[in-house]
Amino acid sequence: MADQYRHTKIIATLGPATESKEMLAKLILGGVDILRLNMAHASHKWVEDAMWYIREASTEVGRHVAVMMDVKGPEIRTGEVDAPIKLGVGDVIEFYTKKGEPTGDVPAVTVNYAGLPGELKAGDVVLVDSGLIQLKVLSSEEAKIRFEVLTSGSLGSRRHINLPGIQVDLPALTEKDENDLRAGVAAGIDFVALSFVREAEDVKTLRKFLDGLGSSARIIAKIEDQAGVRNMKAITREADGIMVARGDLGVEIDYHKLPLVQSELIQACQEEGKPVIVATHMLESMITSPMPTRAEVSDVSHAIREQADAVMLSGETTTGAYPLESVEVFKNIIESIEPSVNRPLNQTITLKTPKAKMLRSAAFLARDLGDSGIVVFTRSGFLPYVLGALRPSGVPIYAFTDVEHIFRQLLLPWGVEPFLIEFADDPEVTIQTSMRVLREKGWTKEGQWLAVITNALASDKIIDTLQLRQV
Repeated sequence: MADQYRHTKIIATLGPATESKEMLAKLILGGVDILRLNMAHASHKWVEDAMWYIREASTEVGRHVAVMMDVKGPEIRTGEVDAPIKLGVGDVIEFYTKKGEPTGDVPAVTVNYAGLPGELKAGDVVLVDSGLIQLKVLSSEEAKIRFEVLTSGSLGSRRHINLPGIQVDLPALTEKDENDLRAGVAAGIDFVALSFVREAEDVKTLRKFLDGLGSSARIIAKIEDQAGVRNMKAITREADGIMVARGDLGVEIDYHKLPLVQSELIQACQEEGKPVIVATHMLESMITSPMPTRAEVSDVSHAIREQADAVMLSGETTTGAYPLESVEVFKNIIESIEPSVNRPLNQTITLKTPKAKMLRSAAFLARDLGDSGIVVFTRSGFLPYVLGALRPSGVPIYAFTDVEHIFRQLLLPWGVEPFLIEFADDPEVTIQTSMRVLREKGWTKEGQWLAVITNALASDKIIDTLQLRQV
C-alpha cells in the first residue's frame, strides 16, 4: 500500500487554463479525481470535445477520472447595459421586466425573471453582484421595481441577483439546462450538479428528466440559498450527494453563520450516508498567486477535519495562472491533516439491512487490525458508498466492479479506490483476481491482512460473508 492513503477526493473545474489534453493529463496524474464542466457559459460542442479529451488523456496516463456536469440552473440576473452604472448610497435605480418600460427619470436595467416584481415588497433587501451592491425596495409594480441604493458600487451587465429569505417560484430546470443535459448524457457524464436546489422536489424533477434520457448519472444537489438550507435533510435524502456551494450561500445567509451551515450540511450527509463536496473560494487567491493564504489553508483543513468527501477547485483551474499548483496544495494539506483526524466510525448513519451492518463490522475489524484495508465487490455502488460514509480513518476501501459507469461514480465517496475488473461466476476466482490486481498495482504488500466482503457458495446457496484474507 502507498505510504499514506488519501481519503478526501479532489474535484477540479475545466476551463481555458486546463482544457488541453496535455494539461488534462497533468491534472489527472496530479491527483484530480473528478473533472467538473461548468455549463454557465459552455457550448455543447465544448462538452463533446472536453469529454473526448478527458477520456483520451485518462487512457494515455492510465488513471481514470469521473466527469460532473454543473448545470446553470434558474438564475436571476440583470440585463445588458451599455456602460457600467455608477451607484451611490441613497441613489434610486429601477429594474423592469420585458413586459415593462423604464420610467426614464432614474437609471434602469432589465431583469430576466418576469415574476420578480411579484416576489418583492417595500422594505425587502436585494443583493446584486455577490452582495457587493445592496438595494432596498421602495415600490413594486406589475413589471417594475424601484430601489434605494444602500451600498455604492458599479453595476455592469448580467449581474447575479440574490433574494435572501425570499422564496421564489422558479423552475428546477430551465430550457438551457435540459438542452445541456441532453448533450452531457450523450457524451457520457457521470454526475450532474443541480444549481439552486430549494426543495427535494427539484431533485425529483431532475431525476425524472435523466430517467427519460436513460441516464444513470448521480445527482449532486447544490445548496446555495436559505430555502435549500431549511430543507437540507429532505434534499439530502432525495439526492445522491450534496455540494456546499459557498459562493451564493455566503451571500444568502449571514456570513458568520456559513461555517455552521457547512458543518450542518456535512453532518446531514453523513447521517444519510451521502457524499458531500465543499466548494467555492477554497484557494481563490491562487488564481493569481502561486501560494495560498494562511486563511485558505485553514479553510481547506477545516473541511478535511470534518471529513467532507471532496474539496473542489473552481476559478483556480478554469482561468487561474496556477492550476497544477492548486491541486498540489490540496494534496499537501490533505496529506498533513488526514493522519491527525482520529475519529471513531460514523455512528450517526442508519444501517437498515443486515448486510449494511456487516459493513460496519468490516470497518471495525480493518481498523483494529491496523495497516489493513477492505475489499468489496459491487454492481450498484451501494456497498462502497456505505463503507465510505462509515469513515474508517486510515483504512483504504478497495471497490471492485465490472460496470464501467459505477467504476467512475465510485471516485467520489470518501476513502474509496475503485477498480474495473471482470467478475467470474465463481466468487473465489473474482477474489483472487482482485488480490492479484492489488498486488500488481502496489496497493498491498505481502503478509498484509484484508477484510473481504463477498458472496460465497454454500450448499448451492449464495450467502453474504465477511472474510479475512492475507496477501
